[in-house]
Amino acid sequence: MLLRARILISHNPPWSGKTCHSRLHRKLKHHEQKLLKKVALVEWRSDEKHRDVAVMRRYHLQKREDYSKYNKLCGDLQHLAHRLSRLDPQDPFRRRHEEQLLEKLHGMGLLNTTAAFSDLENKLSVSAICRRRLPIIMTRLKMCETVPTATKYIEQGHVRVGPEVVTDPAFLVTR
Repeated sequence: MLLRARILISHNPPWSGKTCHSRLHRKLKHHEQKLLKKVALVEWRSDEKHRDVAVMRRYHLQKREDYSKYNKLCGDLQHLAHRLSRLDPQDPFRRRHEEQLLEKLHGMGLLNTTAAFSDLENKLSVSAICRRRLPIIMTRLKMCETVPTATKYIEQGHVRVGPEVVTDPAFLVTR
């Protein structure tokens, strides 16, 4: 189904069924109105929200800002890895910082010990960070049946990590 671009320039929204008095527009047919109710034509190309909704639902993220922060962190780390990879492989600065970065990410639990520096761009993701959140760890270790239950226990103050009581479900558990 092809709609002319002139229809989208209308002063009235296409789903209103109203027409402009200009000759460039025509009244939309019933099925066209129904389709346009479901699709935001202005944003549909740039809409990349399907991934974040899936991750937020799977790992029970309560705030979209958490996903945004994790995504920015992953992007910054991948950018840093790319910039380090552009340096000379024999450069001692590059070797030292590659080792430090891999050691830090391994200590945080985001990469395993066999991860190479080239794996940083592929294996580091928002999901990898979300898998280290306290409710996910509790569910994986069978302390709770579901992630929302673990989140509720944490928010109510029933969980300690070491001597500290944790009330933030965004707490990242390191190795």
